[in-house]
Amino acid sequence: MKTLEFLLLGKNEEILAILLRLVNAYEDWNAVGFSSEKEAQEYFQNHKIDVVLLSSGIEDHVEKEFTLFCLKQQPDVEVIEHFGGGSGLLKTEILHRLHQKGKI
Repeated sequence: MKTLEFLLLGKNEEILAILLRLVNAYEDWNAVGFSSEKEAQEYFQNHKIDVVLLSSGIEDHVEKEFTLFCLKQQPDVEVIEHFGGGSGLLKTEILHRLHQKGKI
């Protein structure tokens, strides 16, 4: 299985750090995280991303604009809103979405 590349965006630094640790704990998953949507956009433009995880603290209009930006740049990317729950829920949420889209 290929390594899935993740981009995480969230304004709460502590939660972002936890999400990064959880995602990177899986052997075939690689994540980078940002609290700035501008920095996240710059990274996104220069890297192939499989999954974008949107975390807490992002304003609604920023979330919508960032999602549209991502889908315009890379139409196959999966954008998932994740606002809490345990690591099992996070993994299930991601795998369910990828399975629905036939990506795994």
